[in-house]
Formats: sequence, C-alpha cells, structure tokens
Amino acid sequence: MWAVLVMPAISLCRCGQRPRWCQLNLRTAARGLLLVLTAFVFPGAIAEVAVPSLTARVTDLTGTLTRAQQASLDQTLQAFEARKGAQVAVLMVPTTRPETIEQYSLRVVEQWKLGRNRVDDGALLIIAKDDRTLRIEVGYGLEGVLTDAASKRIISDDIVPRFKRGDFYGGVSAGIDRMLGVIEGEPLPPPEERAGDTGDPVRQLMPILLVLTLVLGGLLRSMLGRFPGAVATGGAVGVVAWMLSGAIFAGIVAGAIALLFTLMGGPHMGLLAIGGRSGRYGGRSGPGGFGGGGGGFGGGGASGKW
Repeated sequence: MWAVLVMPAISLCRCGQRPRWCQLNLRTAARGLLLVLTAFVFPGAIAEVAVPSLTARVTDLTGTLTRAQQASLDQTLQAFEARKGAQVAVLMVPTTRPETIEQYSLRVVEQWKLGRNRVDDGALLIIAKDDRTLRIEVGYGLEGVLTDAASKRIISDDIVPRFKRGDFYGGVSAGIDRMLGVIEGEPLPPPEERAGDTGDPVRQLMPILLVLTLVLGGLLRSMLGRFPGAVATGGAVGVVAWMLSGAIFAGIVAGAIALLFTLMGGPHMGLLAIGGRSGRYGGRSGPGGFGGGGGGFGGGGASGKW
C-alpha cells in the first residue's frame, strides 16, 4: 500500500521535473496515505449510522421533543392507524452522514417495514437535525396519493417554515397532520382486515368452547364411543362457534380442535391449538408494543432542507 501511494511521486522526481511539482506529488501521496490510515485506524469515522429498533411511532434520538409532545404525536398516529389502517412513523436523528438522507431513509424503511403486508401503506417522516435535512419516505401503496410533488409541498409549506423558526414540534405536527389528510383520500382496505385471521373469534370464544367441549365430549364419548363421540362433539362445537362468531372458517377450526380435544382425552392439545394462532399480516408487537407490518418501499417521496 505504501509503495502504491508513494512510488509514483518518487518516480516523477527522478524524471527531472521541477521541485515544485515533486512537492505537489508528494503531498498528494501523503493525503492518500492519510485517508488509508484513517480508514484502518478509525473505521468508525466513516461508518454508517445505525438504524434504531422500531419500538414506537415517534422515535427522537436528538432529545428535541418532550415526552408529552412525543405522546401526543404517537396518539394521533395510533388513532389514524386504527381507523384507516395506514402506518406512519416519525424518526429524528442527529445526522445521517456519511450517507445522504435518501440513502439512510431507505435503509430505515427496509428494516422497519412500515405499513401492512401486500398493502404497503406505510410512510416515514425522517429529520436529520444537525444536517438540517428531512425527508418523507412513501410506501408503494401510498405513492398514488402521497406523490413526490405532494410530499415536497408538505415539506416546503408546512414543515420547513416552522423548523426555520426553531419550532420542531410544530413542524412535525403540521407535517404529520397534512400527511394524514392526504392519505385519508386513498381507498385502503379497512384496518379490520389487518387482523382478519378467523382464529381471533375462536380465541375470544375459547372459554365457552372449552367448557362446551369438556361437557359434550365426556357425555357423547360415553354414549357413542370414543371416535363417534369425538366427531359429534366436533360438529356441535363447530356449529356453535360459527353461530357466535359469524365466520364459517372459525366454526371449522373450532370443530376440528374440539374433535382432537375429545379424541385425545386431554386438554393440552386443545389449548395449544386454540391459543397458538397468529394474525395473517404479522410483524406487529403484542399489546402495548409497536412494529412494522411488512410494507414495501421503492424510494418514493421527497426531501428538503432548512
């Protein structure tokens, strides 16, 4: 490495060039050598900024927003997601260097996966405070309404003027309100479909179905025998689950579980089968948590400075 950087300068000096040119070439070689040494000795100096874990709809790594302000923004975003289905988040970081905000923002959404799977209705408002840059990153499913031009107007009209006055909360709040207003006009699948797995009604009815299975299973097995009694119990429980939940598939699932429960003669398989189902959209945290739903992004959106 030393030879690659220094030898060209030495060879030029031997060719009879004037000393000033030799000095310039030596300086160039020295600068190159310094860059190489910096990369090896201080690798963190040019490392990419890490993407934080997604634990809340508003993530402020700069300490700019108060807890009350973050809670207010989070409540707005949570209510919108529950009503509309689209998933919007805010991220404030000190800097994205050495990457541009576009590069870093795309890394964030690829890791966070905001929005619902196969709906791709996620969006991110990201601010790099020390760089004085910001960006709205838009998921595939919202690009038709939250266009590049619309995102640019939100940044220039609603956010940047407030940021220039030092009103970061006001800028973020105004930008979010405008983004949600634009997304409101996009026809999206209702949020109920996010948890549209028919296992949910079964889980809610589990206590009733369990008692019914225990009573009917024991009675019908003694009257009809093990296998016929299990089949009859499964059919009866399936009909009850269908009538209570209004979902045919929920009745089928409950009936199959009751059949196995009665056939095996123990509670463990039934409890495991009833309680072990998950939503078809996936990716979301449990009660009180927050996570991306599997949405996709392709670089749509806009950036700005203040």
